[in-house]
Amino acid sequence: MKYKILPHPADVKVQAFGKTKEELFVNAMTGMMEVLKPKIKSPKSKIKSKIAVESIDLDSLLVDFLNEVLYLSQVNKEVYNDIKFRKFTDKRLEGELTGNKIELFGEDIKAVTYHGLEIKKNKQGLWEVTVLFDI
Repeated sequence: MKYKILPHPADVKVQAFGKTKEELFVNAMTGMMEVLKPKIKSPKSKIKSKIAVESIDLDSLLVDFLNEVLYLSQVNKEVYNDIKFRKFTDKRLEGELTGNKIELFGEDIKAVTYHGLEIKKNKQGLWEVTVLFDI
């Protein structure tokens, strides 16, 4: 399982998993994109966008990364389904997002929050995080 969307009374939570930290970030991003419920213009219309994010620690890096992806999605009217990292540390990442142009989003996310956020390894040895999205 890559991620799952959890019930929340007012906002949306996504629990993501990954064998590596990089995979965890990709799966958290993919879960966030599903929450947006995008209507894709054409699956054949592939786009690419560069991204670079620097933060004080791994938790902040994830929040800042997701907020930057959210910003790029809204401004460029795009949805991203993958990223190829050129650089990835606990404080900095650089990469290239791939995805599609969209017609509209069915849901709006205002922000990615720090509420209850903790990146950790679970008993199965997978990286895990639960992210709360303010909608």
